[in-house]
Order: sequence, then C-alpha cells, then structure tokens
Amino acid sequence: MGIIAWILIGLVAGAIAKALTPGKDPGGCLMTMLIGIVGGLLGGWLGKVIFGVHSINGFFHLSTWIAAIAGSVIVLLLYRLFTGQRSH
Repeated sequence: MGIIAWILIGLVAGAIAKALTPGKDPGGCLMTMLIGIVGGLLGGWLGKVIFGVHSINGFFHLSTWIAAIAGSVIVLLLYRLFTGQRSH
C-alpha cells in the first residue's frame, strides 16, 4: 500500500479521531484533514516499526484503519498539547 492510500485513509481517520476525542480544537476542517494525513502516515509507520508488518494489510483491512485512526488520535492530542486549549 502506498503513500497515496495512507493519505486517503488519513483524511477519513482525521475526522474519526476528532469525533472520538472530546474537546474543542483550535483548527477547522483543513486542520482536521492535515492531522488525519499526518496521523495516517504515523499509524502506518508505527505499524511497520512496532509490529513489523509491511504497510499493514491493505486498504480495506481493519488493522489498517485502526492504525490510521490511532495515529490520528495521537497527532490530535499532541496538537492540542502544543497549541494549548484556551477557553474564554
């Protein structure tokens, strides 16, 4: 599975990660897409490094989507940590 597939998965994974993590984010739709793409790539990389799986299993396998969503949640939480949630 190539990088283009991870980007496509990342777009969806970013929206899912935003829905799964409570709280308000300082970014809009574009930021969610970027977080999803970075998270999807991170999830794919972590899957290779931690589990030794070559590009996970494929576009339509559950493990691929779980890795992408987990990576997106990690990136979203890091984004919130570094940007700081300011409530007025």
